[in-house]
Amino acid sequence: MTPRLALLIAYSAALVVIGLLVARRVRGSADFFVAGRRLPPTLLFATVLASNIGAGATVGAAALAYRDGLGAWWWNCAAAAGSVVLALVVGPRVWRLASQHGLYTAGDLLELRYGRLVRALVTSLIWLGTLSILAGQLIAGAAVLGVVADVPRFEGTIIGAAVMTAYFMAGGLLSSAWVNLVQLVVLLAGFAVAVPMVIAGAGGLPAILAPAGAPATFGDIMHSSGAGSGWTLLLLFGPAFIVSPGLMQKAYGAVDESAVRWGIGTQAAALALFSFAPVLLGMAGRAVYPDLQATDTVLPLVLAERLPAWTGALALAAVFSAEVSTCDALLFMLSTSLSQDLYKRFVSPAATDRQVLMAARAAALAGGAGGVLLALQLPTVQTALGIFYSLLGVSLLVPVVGGLFVARAGQREALASIGAGTAGLLVVRFAFPAKPAWLDPTMAGLVCAAAAFAIMLTTRRHDIG
Repeated sequence: MTPRLALLIAYSAALVVIGLLVARRVRGSADFFVAGRRLPPTLLFATVLASNIGAGATVGAAALAYRDGLGAWWWNCAAAAGSVVLALVVGPRVWRLASQHGLYTAGDLLELRYGRLVRALVTSLIWLGTLSILAGQLIAGAAVLGVVADVPRFEGTIIGAAVMTAYFMAGGLLSSAWVNLVQLVVLLAGFAVAVPMVIAGAGGLPAILAPAGAPATFGDIMHSSGAGSGWTLLLLFGPAFIVSPGLMQKAYGAVDESAVRWGIGTQAAALALFSFAPVLLGMAGRAVYPDLQATDTVLPLVLAERLPAWTGALALAAVFSAEVSTCDALLFMLSTSLSQDLYKRFVSPAATDRQVLMAARAAALAGGAGGVLLALQLPTVQTALGIFYSLLGVSLLVPVVGGLFVARAGQREALASIGAGTAGLLVVRFAFPAKPAWLDPTMAGLVCAAAAFAIMLTTRRHDIG
């Protein structure tokens, strides 16, 4: 057994043990869903940042940097920008409503504002999108295990799913918040050690900013080759991080509005700074592995082969931390939505608190299994994440923000927005295979969603809001 594999096994076991210990404090569904609404800014900072630094922020950003260079920084910057809006505008309002009305999920908020039909529609879209991004995290985790110990993708996917499902099923958000704190320490320490050593080994900054065979724009942070590249990533990812059900539900768990602002706001700043780490590592990978075909493996590859054994082990544990911490956030979205939005609301309205808690744990297990099945079908991390963020942004941004700030908006505005946004996204993505570089499917969907919402609002004959 190699030192790297030994450390990953010990680390994974420690995460499960911590989760199980914290789970002993879970007394009911309120602790499982919203951590008893008592998360201080520090824990909220840790659990949101750990959730945001996942496969996309690490493996995906490094792979994009291998192709595009410094412009890949916008991948994570988009998430940071969305988090600022969540921290200062959307988060405090949804926390207030959640505290006043006992809300646990994004579905609870949508039903409060628009009724059962909108809740059911958006919840179904969330399930589909969340499974795709969970698959993306598992693909990345399997890539790490493949580099470390030559573990096949199937077995690597199973191992990653088993770790995060075990500790999340035990304690929900309460367990996740404390486990995420440990994961964040390992993650930041690993990248802090790895980045300067890998850059130095690749020949220094000048060498990675202009490697042989790279395009002239490789070192230009403002370059974009069109939709899905450079600064246009703000349009693809930014909206999803404003209204992500998982992040909003973590905001529900804050002890007060100030904790929402400070906890999520400071993690946005930390995320923007962290964004350079995987990008620089991906660019270094381009300098030392110029002919790499499987770009999803560039990050674990440079950490495994360009660092001393134990330093590399720490760095790979950091990447594994990133994948697992985001996986538990996605299980959080799935399990709370299935148990609260489906089971409690439609299947068994008279269910006891104990029954809802059991349903949430069963849903987490089912979600983990579904993520594994999808991970074995999707080719890359970017493919999986693109599906989720696009769907989430066009279906949720306009209804959630409109519901919070437009008093007259009602069910028909929300339904029109969701329908038009999703249709716009799908039409541009699939009906125009040779579309211009500037025509982004997500942006098209957002424009359609906003236009439909506005049209329905202006044609309203009487106020139902």
